[in-house]
Amino acid sequence: MKWRLPQLFQRTESALWLNSELLVVDLELTGLDPNSHEIVSIAWVLIKNGRIELQQAQHKLNSDVKQLAQSPVYHGIGEHQLAQSGERLEQIIKALGAELASKSLVCHNASLDWGFLQKYMNQYGVNVTPVHIIDTLKIEKNKLLRSQTYLAQDQLTLAACRRRYGLPTYQNHNALSDALATAELLLAQVSHLDRQGVIKLRNLVC
Repeated sequence: MKWRLPQLFQRTESALWLNSELLVVDLELTGLDPNSHEIVSIAWVLIKNGRIELQQAQHKLNSDVKQLAQSPVYHGIGEHQLAQSGERLEQIIKALGAELASKSLVCHNASLDWGFLQKYMNQYGVNVTPVHIIDTLKIEKNKLLRSQTYLAQDQLTLAACRRRYGLPTYQNHNALSDALATAELLLAQVSHLDRQGVIKLRNLVC
């Protein structure tokens, strides 16, 4: 008897990126270590059938932050803003989990953001696994390494990657504008890789 892949796995393996739903997520943090630092804000933007669905974008502030330390220097979010406009982190993570179900996750530096998200999804019992995890930083890194042997760290920032595609400058360190910036960067990268729109979603995973 010939062994066959499960039907869902077959669908995700053969899916074109253009026919897929991708959730682009950005986090603003108090630091880079999921074990000792916190999420300050989360934003997400949906890409559906190759189009950014701005009307479904979300930007959430975490009212549960215990210690901002020096992080407001970067993201500009202070204690008063969190108290006035923030939501409980559990509520935010559950809302994100509901949006992420059956979609692929897109981040710029996915290992960092997914590390924080996994921590809090586990903490709040949100059992969601993205179809794929796509990292625009790694896509760009692989592209650059095909033409040069050395990469400076500042070549892979979100702003630097966008400049190479002629994309406009946005405000940095705002979760919503960074999520949108990452979504636009992914569309530019895919257009560079695949002008016919036939690349498979799994081929964007580095």
